[in-house]
Amino acid sequence: MREQILGLDRKKQVGIFGGTFNPVHNGHLIMAEQVGTQLGLEKVFFMPDNKPPHRDPKRAIEAKDRVEMLKRAIAGNPLFALELIEIRRGGVSYSYETMLALKKLHPDTDYYFIIGADMVNYLPKWSRIDELVKLVTFVGVKRPGYTPSSQYPVLWVDAPGIDISSTDIRHRVQTGQSLRYLVPDPVIDYIQQEGLYFD
Repeated sequence: MREQILGLDRKKQVGIFGGTFNPVHNGHLIMAEQVGTQLGLEKVFFMPDNKPPHRDPKRAIEAKDRVEMLKRAIAGNPLFALELIEIRRGGVSYSYETMLALKKLHPDTDYYFIIGADMVNYLPKWSRIDELVKLVTFVGVKRPGYTPSSQYPVLWVDAPGIDISSTDIRHRVQTGQSLRYLVPDPVIDYIQQEGLYFD
């Protein structure tokens, strides 16, 4: 009985992995899998941004194509799901506003916000970061060349160092190089079928 009562109060433990995913690649999937399994999360939601505040928006392809590639990449993994709140909202995506909205929609959920070790260094520049750290637990994925430390509370997780970047993937498409084993096959098929990143 005690376990049942306590169980009613237990919050869901859910990961949020935000990004442009332009395109999604195997490095993203490995990161999400490692965080999800090591922390025992119930789900890891991939959350593509509509327009990132930190990057040149002209370089990101249409949201519908990035979402479709994500759908294809995560199919078959029951740990993974999609969160399209930023796409639906439109405009520039700010994590504080997004997480505030998600917490209101899902007050029964604790969110673990997944970022690479390189992004941890940028946390001081994030919009309303001091308020954001009260809404989520940041999870930093360790990476060679980056010291696992921050002035903000960050939970650090080990993951295999897979040196793949979306920038490199786009360059490979433009120069006719193979994407095999760097990007899931269904995503490669979609890139070729839709003629993405060729110009």
